[in-house]
Amino acid sequence: MSTQAFTREQRVRFGHCDPAGIVFFPQYLVMLNELVEDWFAHGLNLPFTQFMGERRLGLPTVRLEVDFTAISRMGDLLVQRLQVLKAGSRSLTLNIEFSGADGLRLRARQILVCTSMDDHRPRAWPAELVAALPRFMAVNDKELA
Repeated sequence: MSTQAFTREQRVRFGHCDPAGIVFFPQYLVMLNELVEDWFAHGLNLPFTQFMGERRLGLPTVRLEVDFTAISRMGDLLVQRLQVLKAGSRSLTLNIEFSGADGLRLRARQILVCTSMDDHRPRAWPAELVAALPRFMAVNDKELA
């Protein structure tokens, strides 16, 4: 099975920007969360409404490292790319990149944990999520460049 990145495009909007006319850095984190939510819905076929609503599973971020490599301005089109670096029985380590027409804007490493929303303790990933992950696994860091 070949690996692939989950990708989507996002236009930078007025509401993402600060008075200097560039993306205010917390807005990148909102975009990052939206990317993960879209990956669950469209890449893993497990929408948050089902994952969190029906199954009562949480998805807290327990570690997040972000490098902001260039600015983005209102109107820019960002290509967002997500791959899984490591999959544990209860956690995922993701590599995420946002790129504009002129290159990389943001790179992030994010660790997510599957938890119960009732007792907030770690839980195993649902079987269908585990089955869908191999498509998005990075083989090595060279693929992430």
